[in-house]
Amino acid sequence: MTNKTLLSIIESPSHPNFTDLYQQLGFQETQLTSIRKANNWLKKQQPDFIIAEFFYAFGNNYSGVHISNLDVLLVSLQKYSPNTKIIILVDKTQAKHVDHLKSIFPLHAVLQFPIAIEQIKSLLSR
Repeated sequence: MTNKTLLSIIESPSHPNFTDLYQQLGFQETQLTSIRKANNWLKKQQPDFIIAEFFYAFGNNYSGVHISNLDVLLVSLQKYSPNTKIIILVDKTQAKHVDHLKSIFPLHAVLQFPIAIEQIKSLLSR
């Protein structure tokens, strides 16, 4: 039997801790603290799911090319792990910016804070 894998990218204290739920659902969770670390990890692993927070790029050095902290990760997914489903967690104040990201990259789900455990359970059980 193949183990289900999940990558949690935890870049802020607001990222919910659902480790117990992931274990109950049979997932092997890996936690990383940056997109850069996640990109390197993806070169070797292909998780079933990624759960990461969305942070809009209000001011960056990319001349408006990047929408958020997740852009580079989503490009890497297309190359290294195209079947991985990504669940985005977003603050209400930044939710309007996710639509632009969704128009470019396939996202499994977008959840707005506060995140209920039932929401995550439903998405991972499908």
